[in-house]
Amino acid sequence: MLAALVTMTGCKLTHSNDVRAEAARDFPQAFRPVSAVGTEYAAEDQRDNLGEAKAVMDLARTAPGMSVADIGAGEGYYTVRLSQRVGAKGRVLAEDIDPSAIQRLGRRVEHERLDNISIRTGSPEDAKLPANSFDRIMMVHMYHEVGEPYAFLWYLRPALKPGGQVVVVDVDRPTDQHGIPPRLLFCEFGALGFRLVQFVSKPELNGYFAAFEVTGSRPAPKDIKPCNTASGKTGSQ
Repeated sequence: MLAALVTMTGCKLTHSNDVRAEAARDFPQAFRPVSAVGTEYAAEDQRDNLGEAKAVMDLARTAPGMSVADIGAGEGYYTVRLSQRVGAKGRVLAEDIDPSAIQRLGRRVEHERLDNISIRTGSPEDAKLPANSFDRIMMVHMYHEVGEPYAFLWYLRPALKPGGQVVVVDVDRPTDQHGIPPRLLFCEFGALGFRLVQFVSKPELNGYFAAFEVTGSRPAPKDIKPCNTASGKTGSQ
């Protein structure tokens, strides 16, 4: 299965404040281990044989004409399939923090003449998405690699169009083992004013699908209540 085929390259703990990225220093720190970033997965035909991408896109109700961001795009497995799904009138923005992955994906996009795809390099704490631009923001088997979740989600939130959704596909296991327990995921998203609207566990995913929508106003960084990683509850609960 996909999760077992992800290259495991170790884990790291989030940094102390004196070495955190400047853009993250106003936000609470997540004191949980973080899986190392990896971009190597099972061959694409193996993933297609499992029906993975189709299952995810169907659950997310991804449709022609939509604008979709693929965060942590890596080698472009989802980017390419999202491009086909949204069609000529839709747009896909592929983002990754790995310059070599971005270069390889760029060559693939040019070779396959996928004109509805654009590519952007982000940073670990900020995907640097344009505001009010996306119907769906996809994070597939990568959220557990985010070491500054409160900053990351705070910067991400304005990129959604009204009624847009953030989609997370991940595995129910510890964050240093390329997964995240659903309760902790719900807590971290909830701390930024995201409301869970769909949760599904499917064999095709070897994990779970979660979709979130924005509710209320975006909290100021100083007002964000960090999660207790042991219980998946914020400090206010």
